[in-house]
Amino acid sequence: MSAAVQAQGLTYSAFAGALRKAGVELDRKILADLAIHEPTAFAAVVQAARG
Repeated sequence: MSAAVQAQGLTYSAFAGALRKAGVELDRKILADLAIHEPTAFAAVVQAARG
């Protein structure tokens, strides 16, 4: 999942912090599954974390 986050222009730690700050409560397993099987949905999660 780190590679998918980096492809979106963030580090994993920055992404995790942004998710917490945005109130997004998805665990790493769900996020990894989205990154692999639903890249468009994962990109939407990244955008939600960015605010």
